[in-house]
Amino acid sequence: MELNADFSKRVVVKYDRNDWVPSPMPGVERRMLDRIGDEVARATTIVRFAPGSAFSPHTHDGGEEYLVLDGTFQDEDGDFPAGFYVRNPPTTRHKPAATDGATILVKLHQFDPADRTQVQIDTKAAAWQAVMQGRETLLLHEDARERVVMERWAPGTAVEIDGAGGLEMLVVEGAVTEGGDSLTARDWLRLPVGAGLNATVGPDGATVWIKTGHLAAEGLGTLPDQPAT
Repeated sequence: MELNADFSKRVVVKYDRNDWVPSPMPGVERRMLDRIGDEVARATTIVRFAPGSAFSPHTHDGGEEYLVLDGTFQDEDGDFPAGFYVRNPPTTRHKPAATDGATILVKLHQFDPADRTQVQIDTKAAAWQAVMQGRETLLLHEDARERVVMERWAPGTAVEIDGAGGLEMLVVEGAVTEGGDSLTARDWLRLPVGAGLNATVGPDGATVWIKTGHLAAEGLGTLPDQPAT
């Protein structure tokens, strides 16, 4: 399967216009954002776990990062309620589940193979930093390959972000307008290498998840033999 696999194009996926697709595991459904591969895939996905559902134990040979959007996601490391950002680098293994249900944004097979940095951040409890008028940021991860942040934007703020290495944004709360598109909660935007973000924040403000730099650094080579969430 190839979905939004031309990384030279700007892509917007509206959450409420994207159908849920059943996964191989009962009670686990997906709204696919981009994908190269079938059940073994370089994938960006919103995944919904029904209460009591779980995935089989598996090793993330290509790495996994996720942001919990609602409910509580869990594995052997503990419980991760809404607002947690987690990176499980290549070679890590777990059995994900959601006793009470959960929805997550998850990215698979997009790590540097040598990356061994594990991250678990409660974005609701962490200390955010004011970076300029109308903007607060929380650094989640940064290395030579990419930068991942959460940002809170005040109503009416004009936001410009360099997209020299490519950019992805998920609106977590609120609304923004970018490139003529109105983006609300759980809508996803991907900008190609060299295309900067120029957004205007809606009247209620916005909280967004943003990753930059990774598209320039990433190669889309052979994928390891591993199921995708």
